[in-house]
Amino acid sequence: MTARTQTVTSRIARLRRLSATGIATAGAAAIALTLAPSPAQAATPAAASTAAVDAPVAKKAKKKSYPDNLDGWIKESLDIMKKHDIPGTYEGLHRNIMRESSGNPKAQNNWDINAQNGTPSKGLLQVIQPTFNAYHVPGTPHDLTDPVANITAAANYAADRYGSIDNVDSAY
Repeated sequence: MTARTQTVTSRIARLRRLSATGIATAGAAAIALTLAPSPAQAATPAAASTAAVDAPVAKKAKKKSYPDNLDGWIKESLDIMKKHDIPGTYEGLHRNIMRESSGNPKAQNNWDINAQNGTPSKGLLQVIQPTFNAYHVPGTPHDLTDPVANITAAANYAADRYGSIDNVDSAY
């Protein structure tokens, strides 16, 4: 090995050690800052230990937020659907929503046979009230025009009738 190759190899080894040390130091600092009690907690050792134990629970309890738009409504619905084992994809929901309501959560069909019989289809996926009532999914508002409740109930209905909202390619 030449002197130059030895120097380069030595520098690379030193950089690796420094990088590892820097990462370890940064990681330890981040952990220390995360776990460091506030001045109020520092006065009571029991409070500091309780805070460290409760921190993971607090993270679990934090509710995920979604944008108040079509993308957010679909994503929130998919999370609820997953919890209830209701099949469907973003693409399947979006395709059917665009066909049924063009993404308007206040859309209402006042001309078809359901409307003529006094039960108009409403919402993003044009659901009638009896179908919504039968396929409503717990954890969503019991409101036919609520975007997330409408999507989730319609997906639940489509799963029961067609296997998945993804299998629906026309009025259902």
